[in-house]
Amino acid sequence: MAKLRKRYVCQACGSVTAQWAGQCGDCGDWNTLVEEAGGGVVTPFQAKHNLQSGGRAVQLTGLNTDIALPERTSTGIAELDRALGGGFVEGSATLIGGDPGIGKSTLLLQAAAKIASRGQKVVYVSGEEAGDQVRLRARRLGLGSAPVMFAAATSVRDILTTMGEGEPPALLVIDSIQTMHSDLIEGAPGTVSQVRASAGELIRFAKERGSAVVLVGHVTKDGSIAGPRVLEHMVDTVLAFEGERSHQYRILRAVKNRFGGTDEIGVFAMETEGLSEVANPSSLFLTQRDESVTGTIVFPALEGTRPVLVEVQALTVRLASGATPRRAVVGWDSARLSMVLAVLEARCGLSFSSCEVYLNIAGGYRVQDPAADLAVAAALVSALAERPLAADAVAFGEIALSGEIRPVAHGALRCREASKLGFARALAPAAQADRGGLEVAGFKNLGSFVDHLLGR
Repeated sequence: MAKLRKRYVCQACGSVTAQWAGQCGDCGDWNTLVEEAGGGVVTPFQAKHNLQSGGRAVQLTGLNTDIALPERTSTGIAELDRALGGGFVEGSATLIGGDPGIGKSTLLLQAAAKIASRGQKVVYVSGEEAGDQVRLRARRLGLGSAPVMFAAATSVRDILTTMGEGEPPALLVIDSIQTMHSDLIEGAPGTVSQVRASAGELIRFAKERGSAVVLVGHVTKDGSIAGPRVLEHMVDTVLAFEGERSHQYRILRAVKNRFGGTDEIGVFAMETEGLSEVANPSSLFLTQRDESVTGTIVFPALEGTRPVLVEVQALTVRLASGATPRRAVVGWDSARLSMVLAVLEARCGLSFSSCEVYLNIAGGYRVQDPAADLAVAAALVSALAERPLAADAVAFGEIALSGEIRPVAHGALRCREASKLGFARALAPAAQADRGGLEVAGFKNLGSFVDHLLGR
């Protein structure tokens, strides 16, 4: 039954109880509980479980309070620092995921060796490989003499007990979080509860001791990081290592970053000595064309603040009447290809209904930039009309359903990068003002663009 709200407050320590007593249960003083009556009614359960009082007051500060920028530890690998936003932040937790054999352990071992060579303490804990396996791999990479402290362990309690002895490391690498287990939770390593509990303890250690902790995560067959989704919420940075094992290049992309942007990528090439940095990624995705070929155009893609020139290739094959044409896309969105084909047919009078259409982004690169619409349209028109495009031209711009060619972000940056690599002209939206050293041909709509390509 509801009753008037009453509470008894200790005048010595401020603790609140629902009933009077001669002695305070918190501080132990006698005759210090004084009744304070409040308004409204309360049930006995609410009086016992009321969370509006009895807690510890937290300190509130304004958003305009001056704070120091977080200290970063450079990895010595420029591409990794670029993806991280400048290096590992002290007391941060980073999760890196990727397909098996993509090079996660190799990259972290190289970064750990560079940091340790500067005199900083680095600990590498492997739950998947034995100590001799890691040492043999380090020798193969030329890192056998690196002063990296290594251990093969899977118990989080043992790892944290070891880290608590002496000075905490500047970098702690856990390879991988799915192999760790906590004795506080029942279940085998890799289960949802074990991954969440193990990661929580390691992240708490990072926040309390100021060490940068890197967790290697397994991925499922669809490419997402295995384990609970809350794992990605718990960490500060999530890095995705992308690329096909059959290709030489690897792309490190920041999916989440509390200390930097998520629009930067790092590009690496897998070699016999490990992962090497690629300062000019465009060299990986451009083919050498000695003669004019129909259906090919270069597109200056943008990954964060880094332009990457890729080659867009299109092929059309005419079919007999009544056959169902096929649409195959590699490296681009198939739905967006259907949209570009529809706009070309509705606004420009070009018919692809009797042709099979194949579209490919050279080098295995995947383009998500909407500015690739104009380059794809140029490649399709060139393939359909069997008219080669200029080898020294690039194309970029977004196509609207009305046929309008809309401007895109950082057009000048794209042009400057193309100019550095020897390109002389650009097919771009008419609103592209800054030419960036190129001869720019601007177009307002797709109809005038197609007329220019076909020489009408």
